[in-house]
Amino acid sequence: MITTKKLNAKAFQELVLYYLRERITHKNLEVKHLVATNINEWFIFDATLFDRLFAQNKNLVKQFNDFEGGRLADTKTDFFYKQIAEPFIADIATEIEFTYFNIQDYQKPLRNADKGDDNSLIALFKLLSPEHLLKLPFTNDSNSLDKRFYSELLHIIGLTETKEGSKKLIERNKAGERHTGTILEDAIIQLDSLDKLSRLDKPNQFGSTNQERLFNVALELSITWINRILFLKLLEAQLITYHKGDKSFSFLNLDKIKNYDDLNSLFFQVLARKYDDRNHDVKKAFEKVPYLNSSLFEPTDIEQVTLFISNPKDDKTIPIISQTVLKKRPRQKNGTGNFNT
Repeated sequence: MITTKKLNAKAFQELVLYYLRERITHKNLEVKHLVATNINEWFIFDATLFDRLFAQNKNLVKQFNDFEGGRLADTKTDFFYKQIAEPFIADIATEIEFTYFNIQDYQKPLRNADKGDDNSLIALFKLLSPEHLLKLPFTNDSNSLDKRFYSELLHIIGLTETKEGSKKLIERNKAGERHTGTILEDAIIQLDSLDKLSRLDKPNQFGSTNQERLFNVALELSITWINRILFLKLLEAQLITYHKGDKSFSFLNLDKIKNYDDLNSLFFQVLARKYDDRNHDVKKAFEKVPYLNSSLFEPTDIEQVTLFISNPKDDKTIPIISQTVLKKRPRQKNGTGNFNT
């Protein structure tokens, strides 16, 4: 069994093999989480992490395919664990994130009649809920993304949704349909022109070719930036609602955020700092924005060595899609037009 101090044990090596069989052999794109447990201790891993670290690594996938095809020295699973999985995991152990809990720690609130300590079970209940483990939407969540907003969000990032049989895939726009003003393409250009990939400790984990690495690094950055912005939009709505519609609590607008530099300041000079620790130039503009003690607004390791959101160009534009959710649109001819990202 794995432990919090040692992930590179047989139980985790088994998880890698089972995941690769589902993802590579059976083309299963529906795996949401992976769980290792001895009934008491639980380790929960997000499948997107496994996809990035394992299924997207060309060398590991080749070794896996050779093993499954009987083209290596042995066909026993122990051979895969010791000769393939163990050394590979050892190289990326620090990048593997997981959620851990021990059910024995909850024995008292689970078994006693005291309702007062039941609040300690809320986090456990949420963690083991279908909404979390299966990534299901909350049916009563008023903040759920509708299809039009989702489509436009992909358009702004530079991605498109396609179908492979009955499964939906999200991919980079095809060559000839890409716009340099999208977040993804702009990030790729900056990474390439500034030679940022050379600063990565292990560039090969992002792909076997330079183009694959540029795309995967840019995609990870884009997702990080968009996640922050979506979270802040929800926060802004909650602040305005809590203060009975007071629009002075609005901070994601053109009066305060005019360019990518302003977004960068919001992330790291405002939300990541207590009010008294903020720089003078942002105190007044964002005086009603609270301090968030959250790792979401700490620079990620990949940002530290590549790009921050202040790096993309502010003057690039992308076409407006016909089903835009923008309420005010410039006059267009033949369904075309541009807006600044």
